[in-house]
Amino acid sequence: MNIVVCAKEVVDVSEIKIDEKTNKPILEGISREVSDIEKSAVEEAIKIKEEYGGEITILTVGSVDNMENVKELLAMGADEAVIISPPEEPDYTVVTELLAGAIKEIGDIDLVLCGEASIDLFSGQVGPRIAELLDIPQITYAEGLEVEEEKIVGERDVGGNKIMTVESPYPVLVTVTKEINDPRLPSLQEILGAANKPINEWEPEKFMDHEIESTTETKDIRGVSMERKNIIFDEDELEDSVKNLAENLAKEGLLEG
Repeated sequence: MNIVVCAKEVVDVSEIKIDEKTNKPILEGISREVSDIEKSAVEEAIKIKEEYGGEITILTVGSVDNMENVKELLAMGADEAVIISPPEEPDYTVVTELLAGAIKEIGDIDLVLCGEASIDLFSGQVGPRIAELLDIPQITYAEGLEVEEEKIVGERDVGGNKIMTVESPYPVLVTVTKEINDPRLPSLQEILGAANKPINEWEPEKFMDHEIESTTETKDIRGVSMERKNIIFDEDELEDSVKNLAENLAKEGLLEG
């Protein structure tokens, strides 16, 4: 089973602060990491490899300056990595064409795994776009996977506590949710061993024979105010407090039925 896992390096959201004057996030100087959703995709690839054998390639579009994040995925159990240098300010169109082009260049792929969305913008576009460019089936929002010899079976989260079971032949692209597994923490020996695994640096021209133009424009990003109402009910009158709480929650549209 030859598997490609697409991973994105994002800002550490726990470090983001909001500018009080502009209400915009302050992103300068924040460390970057691979989000847990992508790590879940890597973990699922490793579980498949442990059972069926094969090779796992990490594929990412980004700077080669932060090798440590890629090495972390290699330490988890991936075999090699490919880092593609992006043009300036790449959007979804650019990134997906670069990823799809790289997957074609790698060749002979049975399974492409992606996170359901990146934790920074959470658009959920990259996986489905890659599948379309590669002209292969896709299973999205998988929270469970069963690999068989001729097909893969996915349990899709379709909301409302409902699960849809979908199956597909190979090759196939699957986007996974964070709930599919708990990513492993590599041991010290695995971390040291990752230094010997190959990390290939590719330029876009290696697999693209035309200029890619951005088609998406981000107009604005602003923080959301999460101020509390600080309503306190009299604890001595429990029955009245519960009634008042329920009435206030209903006014806010937080109760159903």
